Amino acid sequence: MQPQADSSKAGQVFDWAVLRRLLAYVRPYRRVFIGLILLTVAAAVLGTLRPFLIQRMVDVNIEQGDWRGLNVQFGLLLVLLVVNTGVSYLQTYYGGWLGQYIVRDIRTDLYRHLLGLKLQFFDRTPIGVLVTRNISDVETLSDVFSEGLAAMAGDVLQILFIMAFMFWIDWRLTLISLSVIPPLLFSTYVFKEKVKGSFQDVRNAVAKLNSFVQEHLTGMNVVQIFNNEEREFQKFKKINQEHTDANIRSVLYYSIYFPVAEVLAAIGVGLLVWYAAQGQIEGTISKGALIAFIMYNALFFRPIRQIADRFNTLQLGLVSTERLLKLLDDKSLVATSGDADPGQLTGEVEFKHVWFAYNREVSEANEPEWVLKDINFRVEPGQTIAFVGATGAGKTSIINLLSRFYDIQQGSICLDNRDLRDYDLSRLRRQIGVVLQDVFLFAGSIRDNITLGNREITDAQIWEAADLVGARRFIERLPAALDYPVMERGATLSVGQRQLISFVRALVYQPSIIVLDEATSSVDSETEELIQQAIEKLMQGRTSLVIAHRLSTIQKADKIVVLDKGEIKEVGTHDELLRRPDGYYAQLYQMQYLAHS
Repeated sequence: MQPQADSSKAGQVFDWAVLRRLLAYVRPYRRVFIGLILLTVAAAVLGTLRPFLIQRMVDVNIEQGDWRGLNVQFGLLLVLLVVNTGVSYLQTYYGGWLGQYIVRDIRTDLYRHLLGLKLQFFDRTPIGVLVTRNISDVETLSDVFSEGLAAMAGDVLQILFIMAFMFWIDWRLTLISLSVIPPLLFSTYVFKEKVKGSFQDVRNAVAKLNSFVQEHLTGMNVVQIFNNEEREFQKFKKINQEHTDANIRSVLYYSIYFPVAEVLAAIGVGLLVWYAAQGQIEGTISKGALIAFIMYNALFFRPIRQIADRFNTLQLGLVSTERLLKLLDDKSLVATSGDADPGQLTGEVEFKHVWFAYNREVSEANEPEWVLKDINFRVEPGQTIAFVGATGAGKTSIINLLSRFYDIQQGSICLDNRDLRDYDLSRLRRQIGVVLQDVFLFAGSIRDNITLGNREITDAQIWEAADLVGARRFIERLPAALDYPVMERGATLSVGQRQLISFVRALVYQPSIIVLDEATSSVDSETEELIQQAIEKLMQGRTSLVIAHRLSTIQKADKIVVLDKGEIKEVGTHDELLRRPDGYYAQLYQMQYLAHS
């Protein structure tokens, strides 16, 4: 699968609405922000005083032989340097401090938001893009405060103060110095626009790289099984080259702009010296003024050269902010409209005329592709209901709806005679234990994967559940037992061991309803027999919804629902359905019986 590129582009106009929303994150740290503004002003003023003091030392003290005054001025210069160093330190530190705390808050809000999004959002959004949003884009925002807003404001203030001092000392020399400003501003504008586009291309390329690498590392076994390494490598090389080309373009623009800016600054100094030399000969320009202007020229052109780069930093930060805000504004949240506490459910489940499609948009021009069509069934407390059918019949969709991973378009789902949407979502899900076919284990210990960080679950409860499902024996054999480190996705454990851990994980929460989605389809016969014995104990006193391709595992179910293309074709017990020789279930059973005979 080719990863999707990020299509967002940096706008041509400064987006003040995005900036205002970003500054809203500054509110908890407004004292630091105000202090940072004051430090920026102080740094701008202090940075422009040094040439003025040196001009006074030359023209007043040295020319007049006032050595005492010279010593006083020199002492003031040293104090100025020390104070300026301290202010620069505080400005840099608190600018970075503010940026990092805002990054922390935004990343926290973003991750909390991602946790609440419906699975439909993750179905259509590449994981690599979300990783880029949560890591790279958020990290860019720290530069907005450490190198963008404050630094750019400081540059502008410094330019204004320098110009004020220059006009105060000699307006003629000031005009000569400013004569190269128009071509410098033009080159700065061109550089800003070019670098902005290249940086945006870099961000898009990073998102594509993250998506590609994440997807293919996850599916590496498929790549190697089908001997597809070379083709996937060539795809990676193409995406990686796009990333390199985008970076090279930005390097090219930098390598052109800064030498041009240096040449223009040198021309400005040359014109200044040429004009001031004539003034020296004629006695209209002092030596101190010439020295001060040479120093001011160096100070003046440095922030002008930097301001374009800082503007791009700010622009890219705002582009990243816009992407993040777009993600935070995504309304694909799991609706938590209900606040009812289900308490301890009896386990009565009823689907009433349920229609469901993964593409939610329902309109005359866009008819949904219905996955479930007018589904009706009822499960009494403590009963076991099984769902069978071909792949794509809608079995997994039913259990996804029961846990409210998705919401239905039509009909209603009731638990204990109350609509599912009336319940508080987190409390509802604690009442439903789910064991999936594809068991996902996190990097961490066996204990962490069973409790999922819930400190209320004790080791005694874990061992009790492990005893029930027959997992104690293999856990005790592992080095460090419950503290055994599980690699990402449980790579160091067998399929059967991962499945047993998922049973323990479901059982320790003492759910009222158990959902088994192909829970034994990936284990060997010995482990399957062990799990089947545990399932019988697990189901005692609980409503159970079971999905299985192996019809032998559901023969004892109180009710079997046969699905085909999202519709219920048959309902009955194993024996009742077998009495219908032309029925769907009887045909499925006959095919499996022949396949294993």
